[in-house]
Amino acid sequence: MADAKLEFVDVTAGYGRSMVIHGVSLSVPLGGGVALMGHNGAGKTSLLRVAVGLLPVRSGTVLIDGEDVTRLRPNKRVARGLGYVPQGQLSFPQMTTLENLQLVTTQRSAIDEVLDTFPALPQLLSRRAGLLSGGQRQQLAIARTLLTKPRLLILDEPTEGIQPNVVAEIEAVIAALSSRGDLSVLLVEQHVGFALRSTGSYYVLESGRITSSGAGGPGALDAVRAAMAV
Repeated sequence: MADAKLEFVDVTAGYGRSMVIHGVSLSVPLGGGVALMGHNGAGKTSLLRVAVGLLPVRSGTVLIDGEDVTRLRPNKRVARGLGYVPQGQLSFPQMTTLENLQLVTTQRSAIDEVLDTFPALPQLLSRRAGLLSGGQRQQLAIARTLLTKPRLLILDEPTEGIQPNVVAEIEAVIAALSSRGDLSVLLVEQHVGFALRSTGSYYVLESGRITSSGAGGPGALDAVRAAMAV
C-alpha cells in the first residue's frame, strides 16, 4: 500500500523448526492507529518482534514507508523512525524518572514537550523508577520512547498489570497519539474495548494467522469478540 507506514506482506516466521507466524499480511496507515488482538499464544508479540527485527522472517516482506526492511537490523529500523515499547514497563529502577528520560536526551525542552502528554510524570521526576507504580512506569516507558521522535510507535500490551484507575490515562494518551496525524501506532492489546477506542482499525490474530480485520466504530466490538470466540 502506497499510504502504509508499516506493511507485512505474506510474512512467515518462527523459532527453530516451530513456525508461529503463517502468511500474515497487514498494514498500518500513515498517521493512523491499528490494534492487533488475539488470545494468549496467538503470535502477537512474535509478530511485533518481526516488525522490529528481533525475529527473522522465513518468507515474505516487511516494509516501512514502502522500503523493504526485511533483512535490516533493529538499529537500522529505529533509524527509520521505529519506536518499540515492549511488555513489562521497562525502566532502570535505581535511576530517577528524569534520569531515565535523560538516557535518550538531555535537552530539557524536548523532555518538557513529551511530559506535556503525561500529566502524572512531571511531579515524579525526582522519584526513582523502581518506586513508581506499574502505570507510572508504563507512562515513563512510552515517554522515553517518544523522545526518540518515532514516526511509527509499536506498543505491546501497555495495560498489562496496570491498576484500573490508570488504564484510562494510558488509553487517552494512546488515542491522542494515534490521532495526531504525524505518528502511526501499532497496538497489541488484550482488552478489546480499550484497543478499539484507542485506534481506528483492527486485526485479529489466532494461531499465527489473521482471522478478521476491519475499521473501528459501530459494530467493531461485536465483530472482534465474535472472531476471538471461534
